[in-house]
Amino acid sequence: MARFKARPSPRTRPAKQLKSNTKKSAQTASHSSGGISKHDRVLGLLRSKGGTTIAAISKVTGWQPHSVRGFFAGVVKKKLGLALESEKTRSGRIYRIARAKTSASSPSALGTAEQADA
Repeated sequence: MARFKARPSPRTRPAKQLKSNTKKSAQTASHSSGGISKHDRVLGLLRSKGGTTIAAISKVTGWQPHSVRGFFAGVVKKKLGLALESEKTRSGRIYRIARAKTSASSPSALGTAEQADA
């Protein structure tokens, strides 16, 4: 029974290409640390007084709408613990980060800061 040589998979890449991809990822990592990240842009839009739509965030970040909703649930709500408000208008649903109505957390934070200074 004769064995045939296995052709390389079209998904495998020569070592040269792997090295060039590594350089590109290192360049993007250093570039993104110096500028404003997508994360910061989205939070800035959500903190604006008028709020923002999923379509606007998709346009700014290049994310698909389901990714934007995932960012809302995973990062904004769970990781950062921010309250997200949504309002349905004629032009669509507007999202914004809810403003704190009471400043009860501020005095406690100041109190702990004063204790740390003492």
